[in-house]
Amino acid sequence: MTIWAVLPAAGVGRRMGSNIPKQYHTIHGVPLILHSLRRLNAVTAIQKIIVVLHPEDLFWPKIQTQIEGELEDRIEIVMGGDERYRSVLNGLNSLLAVAQNDDWVMVHDAVRPCVRSADIENLIASVAQHPIGGLLGSAVDNTLKRVDENSVVMETVDRGSYWNALTPQMFRYSSLREAIESVVTTGACVTDEALAIELAGYKPVMVAGNKDNIKITHEADLLLAGHILQSQADEDESK
Repeated sequence: MTIWAVLPAAGVGRRMGSNIPKQYHTIHGVPLILHSLRRLNAVTAIQKIIVVLHPEDLFWPKIQTQIEGELEDRIEIVMGGDERYRSVLNGLNSLLAVAQNDDWVMVHDAVRPCVRSADIENLIASVAQHPIGGLLGSAVDNTLKRVDENSVVMETVDRGSYWNALTPQMFRYSSLREAIESVVTTGACVTDEALAIELAGYKPVMVAGNKDNIKITHEADLLLAGHILQSQADEDESK
C-alpha cells in the first residue's frame, strides 16, 4: 500500500486580513504549516509529502531552514495554481512518474495543525480496501437552520445525516487526478477533493475524526488551536 501526501499551501489568506498567508501564522512560535507537516510526518506509511506553494512565496525559505535534518528528505516542493484544486492537481501531476493508478493520495489542509496522527492512521485503515477512498469528518452536533437571502429562518434541518468534512481526504491516485482534471475542464466550483470525486460519480466513505481537528480561518481560531495543541501535548505526556 503506497501512500503519497499533498499539502496545498499556496493560499494568500485573504479572510485573515493579514499580509502574512495564514499557513505562516504561528502557534507556540511554530508556523501552522510546520505543525501540519509534523503531523503528517509522524505517519510512517506516507511515502513522500508534496508541499504546494505560491509561486511568489517569500516565507517558505525560513521554514526550510527549520526542517533541515527533520523533514527535508520526505518533502518535495511544487508550485501551486490560483485555486486550491489547481494546486492539488499540480501536486498530483508531480507524481506522474512514480505513482501507480491504485496508489493512495492523502490531501491535508496546511491550516489544520491539530489533526491527530491516530485519526490519520484510522483513515488509512478504514479506506485501505475501498475502491475510491474517503475523508475524515465529524457529525454535526448543533441544530441546523436553513435561511433565506435575508437571514430569515425558513426551516430547521434534520442534522442526523449531516457531517462536517475535515482533512485529510484520501483517494486513489488516478481517480482523484482525473476528477480534478474534469473540474478544470468544466469550471465546476469545488471546495474540497471529496466534492471533485462526487462530481465524477463516485461515493467516498466518511470516517469519524476528532472534532478538535479545526481549520484556521480567522484570527480567533489561532487561540483555540493553541489550547487544543497544548491539551493534546498534555494527553501525550500523561500516557
